[in-house]
Amino acid sequence: MGIQVVEKEELKVVGISWTGTYSQVHTIPSLFQKLEDRLEEVANQSNDPVFIAPFHRRETEFTYYVTKPVEKIDVLPEGMIGFNIPSKNYVFTTHQGAPEEVENTYLQVLSWMKDYGYELDQSALSLAIYHKDDKQRNEAGNLYFDIYLPVKSYRK
Repeated sequence: MGIQVVEKEELKVVGISWTGTYSQVHTIPSLFQKLEDRLEEVANQSNDPVFIAPFHRRETEFTYYVTKPVEKIDVLPEGMIGFNIPSKNYVFTTHQGAPEEVENTYLQVLSWMKDYGYELDQSALSLAIYHKDDKQRNEAGNLYFDIYLPVKSYRK
């Protein structure tokens, strides 16, 4: 697994949100279908063939957004949200494997961050980016997506 620090430019996104406990994580895949079923309602979509899934982690629950990148945020479809994700440095890697292995991938990235002196920015959104080309593989249970964990500081 390759891990590196990258800078992502500001993103504008529109989509749906969900908040639940970690034991409810199995409901997340259905969110992608919900947004896909309503994509025609999202105005100003960028040409990027991706879904961007920003998320907030907290001790007992998390909020997960399934969004589509847009050029500008205009009118929001009913029940959807839109927001800007500011330019930020992230620790980046790609997860490949079963859904049960996702937590281990995150733990490896967090361990790498600690080893190399990077502090996770708890106040910023983490990102999971799902590429359209990987849709069939992901639906079959062999997940393939990019992980971006926000960097607060470098301490070495």
